[in-house]
Amino acid sequence: MTSSDQFPPHNVFVYGSFQEPAVVGLILECTPATVSAQLHGFHLYRLKGRLHPCISPSGNGIVTGKILTGLTDAQLENLDMIEGAEYVRKTVEVVLTDTSEKMKVETFVWANKDDPDMYGEWDFEEWKRLHMEKFIEASKKFMEWKKNPNGKTREEFEKFVHEDPHAE
Repeated sequence: MTSSDQFPPHNVFVYGSFQEPAVVGLILECTPATVSAQLHGFHLYRLKGRLHPCISPSGNGIVTGKILTGLTDAQLENLDMIEGAEYVRKTVEVVLTDTSEKMKVETFVWANKDDPDMYGEWDFEEWKRLHMEKFIEASKKFMEWKKNPNGKTREEFEKFVHEDPHAE
C-alpha cells in the first residue's frame, strides 16, 4: 500500500509559466483541471536573468493565477523538484475568480524575500511571446533528466531556465 493515489489529492496555486497547459502537461505528465484564482498579499516579480517569475509577500499585492486541482503526491514531487530549493512550498488562501469562494491551497514562494534580483512585474503574455518555446524545451530536458540523471545534477537543468545560458 504505497501508492500515492491513496492520499488526498493536492491543489496547487500557480502563477507563472505553470499557467501554460503545455508546460504543466510536460511536468505533470497529464493536464489537470484548473480553476482561476487570486492570491492576495503577494506580488509577482520578474527575476533578473531568468525565464520564470517568483512571488513574495507584499502588503496589498494581488497575484492572478490558476489552481491545479487533484494532483497526486508524485505530481507534487515533480513540481517540488523543478522549483528547487529557491522556492518554498507554503499553504495559502486564495479567492476563486468565478465564485469569490476562499480555498486553502499550496503555492511556491521565493525563499529569499530580500533577493536583489526580484524586480518589476512579470507579464504572462510577454513570457508566452518571448520565452515559452525555450521554457518548454527546458521542461523537456528536466523531465528527461529526472527519468535518467546519468550522473548530472539538478544544476544542469538550472542553466536552461536562464535567459542567456553560457555556451559550454
